[in-house]
Amino acid sequence: MCGRYAASRRPEDLVGLFRVEKWEPEETLAPDWNVAPTKEVYAILERPVKDAADKRPVRQLRALKWGLVPSFAKTPEGAARLINARAETVHEKPSFRRPFLTRRCILPADGYYEWVTGTGERELEVEGKKKRPRKQPYFVTPADGSVFAMAGLYEFWRDRTLPDGHPQAWWVTCSVITTDAEKGPLGVAPAEGPRSLSDIHPRMPLMLLPDRWDAWLDPSTTDPHEVRSLLAPPPEGLMRAYPVTTAVSNVRNNGPQLLEELAGPEEPVLF
Repeated sequence: MCGRYAASRRPEDLVGLFRVEKWEPEETLAPDWNVAPTKEVYAILERPVKDAADKRPVRQLRALKWGLVPSFAKTPEGAARLINARAETVHEKPSFRRPFLTRRCILPADGYYEWVTGTGERELEVEGKKKRPRKQPYFVTPADGSVFAMAGLYEFWRDRTLPDGHPQAWWVTCSVITTDAEKGPLGVAPAEGPRSLSDIHPRMPLMLLPDRWDAWLDPSTTDPHEVRSLLAPPPEGLMRAYPVTTAVSNVRNNGPQLLEELAGPEEPVLF
């Protein structure tokens, strides 16, 4: 899964990296080293600009709320539960299948946090029988320092309790698509601890390499089989993982110190 990540890159850098055509400076977000569900996050997406004469899709940098609210939802209360969409079933689930075909986005990150626990509890979580306790956090990030471009979906939801024209009448929310964690060796592994991403957690965000960004963002690609082909995971060995302070487990903590690499785990971990 993806339950927490870091996003500290400046919007100006994202605009250049992703060839963004439209960005509103008033949507600037502060760097965030502890992004949690329901927070606003940056997303790259393509769609026509509202009220513009030219109806072509325009690549935009937008601030969206993390936790997808389906368009058919009566209330937004379930948003915190829809922070992730599984790549294997995203095309089938009622909450995700429509945005999967026409409202795809990229959620740029420095990397994501995951908490390691014992093997037995991890197997129970895979089976859906137990929510495992969080223990030692690890930060997972591209080994070459590049952006972690997470595949995502976004959706619009209308709050019918508010009148037309109200600034909060429309919500734009998003989810991260996840896939099976890599079982091959990490590109850079910690001195002690996990040797692969699957040693840390059975799921991981689906990372899109640059050669897939245009196709993923293109809203004219609506064939389910073609879109599903874009969900193939990248080659293994591109990531590194290292232990970080357990302070990241508290969502109130923030700052670049959360990404500092520890010499070894703070909490005991059984592999």
